[in-house]
Amino acid sequence: MNLLRRRFLKKLAASGGLIPAGISAWNRPLHFPPADSAAGIQGTAAGKTQRIDRQALVARHNPRMRKLDPLSPLSLGNGEFAFTADITGLQSFPAAYVQSMPLCTMSQWGWHTSPPPPGLDPGALRLVLYETHGRQVGYPTSSEGQSELYTWLRENPHRLHLGRIGLRMKMTAGREVRLEDITEIDQRLDLWAGRLTSRFTVEGRQVSVTTAVHPDLDMLAVRIESPLIDEGRLAVAFSFPYGSPGMQAADWQNPGRHKSDLIAANAGRVEIRRRLDAGQYSAVIRWDGRASFAHERAHDFVLTPATGNRRLDFVAGFFPRAPERSLPNAASTLAASAAHWQRFWIQGGAVELAGSSDARAPELERRIVLSQYLTAIQCCGSMPPQETGLTVNSWYGKFHLEMHWWHAAHFAAWNRLPLLSRSLAWYQAILPAARRAAAAQGYAGARWPKMVGPEGRDSPSPVGPLLIWQQPHPIMYAELCRRVLGDRETLQRYGPLVFESAAFMASYAYLDPKSQRYVLGPPVIPAQENHPPRETWNPTFEVAYWAYGLKIAQRWRELSGMKRNAEWDDIVARLAPLPVQAGVFLAHENCPQTYSERNYDHPSMLGALGILPGEGADRETMRRTLHKVMTDWQWARTWGWDYPMTAMTAARLGEPELAVDALMMNTEKNRYLPNGHNWQRKDLPCYLPGNGGLLYAIAMMAAGWQGATNQQAPGFPRNGSWTVRWENLNPSLL
Repeated sequence: MNLLRRRFLKKLAASGGLIPAGISAWNRPLHFPPADSAAGIQGTAAGKTQRIDRQALVARHNPRMRKLDPLSPLSLGNGEFAFTADITGLQSFPAAYVQSMPLCTMSQWGWHTSPPPPGLDPGALRLVLYETHGRQVGYPTSSEGQSELYTWLRENPHRLHLGRIGLRMKMTAGREVRLEDITEIDQRLDLWAGRLTSRFTVEGRQVSVTTAVHPDLDMLAVRIESPLIDEGRLAVAFSFPYGSPGMQAADWQNPGRHKSDLIAANAGRVEIRRRLDAGQYSAVIRWDGRASFAHERAHDFVLTPATGNRRLDFVAGFFPRAPERSLPNAASTLAASAAHWQRFWIQGGAVELAGSSDARAPELERRIVLSQYLTAIQCCGSMPPQETGLTVNSWYGKFHLEMHWWHAAHFAAWNRLPLLSRSLAWYQAILPAARRAAAAQGYAGARWPKMVGPEGRDSPSPVGPLLIWQQPHPIMYAELCRRVLGDRETLQRYGPLVFESAAFMASYAYLDPKSQRYVLGPPVIPAQENHPPRETWNPTFEVAYWAYGLKIAQRWRELSGMKRNAEWDDIVARLAPLPVQAGVFLAHENCPQTYSERNYDHPSMLGALGILPGEGADRETMRRTLHKVMTDWQWARTWGWDYPMTAMTAARLGEPELAVDALMMNTEKNRYLPNGHNWQRKDLPCYLPGNGGLLYAIAMMAAGWQGATNQQAPGFPRNGSWTVRWENLNPSLL
């Protein structure tokens, strides 16, 4: 096994990889459910049933910028590709955003791997051995004596900023326009059409820039209208960086380490071939009308429209390989974007809070609408998203599989299942690697990694390799697909994911000979990551999730015509009970200090009756736990998904006032920016698990859940202050 691992990592290092060998993008187009698949129009807390005016609902939350906000640039995308723009609608003034929310152009396939330092063997990382019930199991958790290799493995591959597209404008005096020369800013993102319109003035001359992303191609469409074009004072610059693991995903200081070659130039079309170490990709630019294209410096190009007109239309596409067909023009791309987004908003779920007297309702509705948009452009691609999606890099651009649930599970509840199921092919692709990872540690089945790139290799970390709560996730995703799509095809397609995940879970659970119960850990780090792995066992949420996942897997065996697995039944029957002390759930069995020393990070014990339906979790114990968390937790030291998780627990317990209070808690980590992003900290300016978690909680609070006695907004207060209308949500999945 060690030899296989070494060979795989050497292959990764040699690939230089935009996409490491063996991984491809599972491309589109996306198909949304037909409009007549709606779950039906449901009443409000007040019993009203009029149909929601969806366009009006969406339009009243269109982001509008009248000045530069370095934390809130606006993004366009399609789930596979995203472009983040400044106030000009392009990336004309990146320096103004670089310390807050860098302007990036990113895709699912766009990755870079730096060459390993000379003499470094990527497969030679030493593992730390952990005592595991009488045997030693190795985990990549320490950099001691191997920091260079450890760091390289963490940072590679990293997501790549594919290229900057910005305006180049001149003042009448001849110097280039600076940011302070821009006046009368008026920028609006039309969510209904997926179109960003940016208007501003330079020396009394208005500039209008319209941008949109094609729904099926990694391509930006741009329409520029201004007298500056006729005056010869406006052009468009294209610049390309080297790769970087940093938040900007770009290194602009090493032009000699990569190449940008103009390999094809025809009337109205050019292709630029990009080479970064062993990886390469193409940028293709097509324009309408008369213009010239020049290669100015090593990685800088400029498109200059001819004088005599006031408009320039062009598209810029990015591709792992040069496209074989011609690209659609800007006009058709703008039309395709509008049609795509209209379908998105008309089909799938909707929640409206208009008419509520609670002062928090307009802001909550804004968060709901913008979270739908942001997760649709960032979290529904062919691979699980990173925590910052396709906006900026976090953790080198890698995705965290325990977070995938928070990014994407809501798509099923909002009747947009294709936006979740699209990424499940990636799990199928890395299943052999997950099996090898389990076998290397002496376990059966498939052990899913934590922090990964497209190749599926777990990154070294003092925390990540010891997490386990991502292991049941594929079982839950597959079950969501089955409930929507039916048994036959779904069982065949996702059966291996379900059964291999369950096999690992069963193998990981250890039958303690003294207590005759199955235990989880040590070593283990729970979802609340501030616990030492050698002193942690039976974390509350993970124990509940283990039982839930194995029960679903047994159901899948029966539906597939197989016998129940007797070992799985035995494990469920004899799993350690959820740990309780003083009438409340603990973080884990060995943590009496849960609400004193450890009362920060995720209050994950709430998930046992919140994320999960609560089987095995005593309701009154959880109610006391909820109230203790609300009063004793250090909320300044939490994360964005903790608030919707708390709201889900409160809703299931019949405490809707607390559910809303949790969702709208006034803390820094529950801050939602004007562009809809959930800000966390300086180096994590957006956090999409917060947006996705909000949507899952809202679906539950509005439409109810399995076993709820009231399906009319049971998660909202019944005091007359909330008017909640919803359409086409799927409470049967919750």
